[in-house]
Amino acid sequence: MSASSLARARDFIANETQFHLGFLPTEQSSPLTRNLDKEFARSTVDGVANLQLVDRNVLEMAKKVLKSREFSRLCAEGLETLKKGRKIVFSGCGATGRLSILLEGMWRETAEKYASLNQYADQVFSIMTGGDFALVRSVEFFEDYLEFGREQLRMLNIGKDDMIVAITEGGETSSVLGTLEEAVNRGAKGFLLFNNPAELLAERIERSARAINDPRVTVLDLHCGPMGLAGSTRMQATSSEQLIAGAALEYMASELMGTPMPDIAADFAKLLDELDAPDSRKAMADYIDFEAAVYKKHGRITYCADDCLLDIFTDTTERSPTFMLPPFRPSDDTTAPAPWAFVKNPLFDTKAVWERNMRRPLRCLEWTKEDYIRLGAAEKIQNNPPKISSANLLKIAVGNEESPERYATGNDAAILVETGVAENRCELEKAFDLYARKFAAGKRLFIGCGDGDFTVKCTIPDTPLRLIRHMAVKLVLNNISTGTMVVMGRVTGNWMSWVDCTNKKLMDRGARLVSEIGKLSYEESCERLFEAMEIIAATTKPGEEKQSAVQYVLERLK
Repeated sequence: MSASSLARARDFIANETQFHLGFLPTEQSSPLTRNLDKEFARSTVDGVANLQLVDRNVLEMAKKVLKSREFSRLCAEGLETLKKGRKIVFSGCGATGRLSILLEGMWRETAEKYASLNQYADQVFSIMTGGDFALVRSVEFFEDYLEFGREQLRMLNIGKDDMIVAITEGGETSSVLGTLEEAVNRGAKGFLLFNNPAELLAERIERSARAINDPRVTVLDLHCGPMGLAGSTRMQATSSEQLIAGAALEYMASELMGTPMPDIAADFAKLLDELDAPDSRKAMADYIDFEAAVYKKHGRITYCADDCLLDIFTDTTERSPTFMLPPFRPSDDTTAPAPWAFVKNPLFDTKAVWERNMRRPLRCLEWTKEDYIRLGAAEKIQNNPPKISSANLLKIAVGNEESPERYATGNDAAILVETGVAENRCELEKAFDLYARKFAAGKRLFIGCGDGDFTVKCTIPDTPLRLIRHMAVKLVLNNISTGTMVVMGRVTGNWMSWVDCTNKKLMDRGARLVSEIGKLSYEESCERLFEAMEIIAATTKPGEEKQSAVQYVLERLK
């Protein structure tokens, strides 16, 4: 072991204890899915059924929270904010950052659709740690900086009578807590949503305690237990946050429109029952087997969509750090490995796709080296600022531009994802049929009441924001992406044993994975993990897929 990697490991063990998060329920292994890999080995249908068990915890949480005083306050304060012409800002990082963008997009789409909401269209905003670019590709280490969050909040010019809804699955993400602190210091109303017991967070993590104990902040504790995939908070944690935050927007919209309030808990319960039905479960299992077969032949998957494009981004982007898959790459980058899964809208070019789905200008970060110095970034970030500007985002061709690498292997598949509510469904299907001719296979994944090659049947209630439609897409894609990676051998038990250690939280998670699976102490696991990260960084050649440091250590232990 080199002196440098040993020093880094020991520094992490001794000085980064605020990022040692194994005591949090969201970081632990769910007893319901402890044998997830064995369930999938028995049959893919059994594996899907096992994954679905944990979503029931979200429903039980929602039944209580939707009746709580804190949720009523969230709705009432949000309604007052809108009526005053002020801003509601959702703030998140990683999965919750993509959720924040989705919530803004849902509101803007709904407000444009209904005349009684038109005047409120430009009053809901989102902050994604790392800016809009992070919707399609994770921005390493950004979540570790409170000051980065504060700066992004300042860019929106938030002030008195505005409102912030900070969303962090663990309740401890530095950048998100930075946006919350900056907002309430400026006089905004503050709300904080997270998925661990508030008392535990306040007792063990100083930055969390500061927010939870702040009298200016209303806390909504959405604790619903460990994730179906250990530590993967894109699963039930983000599902619960999407359900609760989305329900608040549904209630605000209904009040402004003068329509009956939807029964979100009942609608969600019905959705879970429909997804648990044998036909729906089999459709998900059949699709998992199909996608895994494509990857096993070294083929690639390209999801095509229009009305649910943002929903798909929230899932596909998370696959990269969770399962160590190549991230999305710019169209002019022919060196980096191509992503296994990609997303396209066959109807519009990339610029038009973003205009259509965001319904506002791109909100990327155009920070310079001087900005990173001012914000206290690490020296390696100062000297090599990440390329996350609007121009860089537009280089990732998610529109109908030619992308020959997506069908170059001869084993690739294009997948049209539909929910049956798109007004331009005929045009979308025609464009997809034309696009899919270049692929070895073209299939339809239908989520809702309709027919496809794989049909997951469920009812979509006609509420203003159609929240349950978004929940259906999320739950189905969570099951599909997780199940596919289990079939591909990238899950051990219910641990994501191919995680990419790109920030302090993931370094801690990687060390705990090595400790759990390799039966080592946490300290020795850290040392071996940091050694592996150093070796992999030095030996990975351009164009090669980077190996998981966790897998590197486990293979050497064998």
